[in-house]
Amino acid sequence: MAGGINANGGFGDDDLPEASEINVTPFIDVILVLLIIFMVAAPLSTVDAPVELPVSTAKPQPRPEKPVFLTLKADLAMVLGEQPVAADQLATALDAQTRSDREQRIFVRADQSVSYGEVVKLMNTLRAAGYLKIALVGLEGPNAPAPAAGEIPAAPASPAGAQP
Repeated sequence: MAGGINANGGFGDDDLPEASEINVTPFIDVILVLLIIFMVAAPLSTVDAPVELPVSTAKPQPRPEKPVFLTLKADLAMVLGEQPVAADQLATALDAQTRSDREQRIFVRADQSVSYGEVVKLMNTLRAAGYLKIALVGLEGPNAPAPAAGEIPAAPASPAGAQP
């Protein structure tokens, strides 16, 4: 009986028995190729190049009539205007200085030895107190002299950056 049903239940004489398992070899091959592609492409997609950031050439903004300066010294002591202030009294002191005007810009000066994390913590404290207009004060120009350790410039040349 050529072409009929054979003893194994299949058609034809040369049929192999059906395999009920999945052949995972091609799947593993594809996964390994993808792994190699990602291993080669991942280092290319990271931005970890050393960069010297340029100095701002923006025109200095007009200085407010009575700016509010908040200074963070090297020893993490805070000075509001010319008066020392404790961290837990900062919101109250700012309200007194600005007459609770939360739209007034706060100029933040920090010693260059203060860590970035401490400056961010100070900015978070200002945000929690409701002061969202913050300007970071820095020296102007590419050849501006660095202040001596612990010295903060008396007046800013211009805000180096501001948050709305």
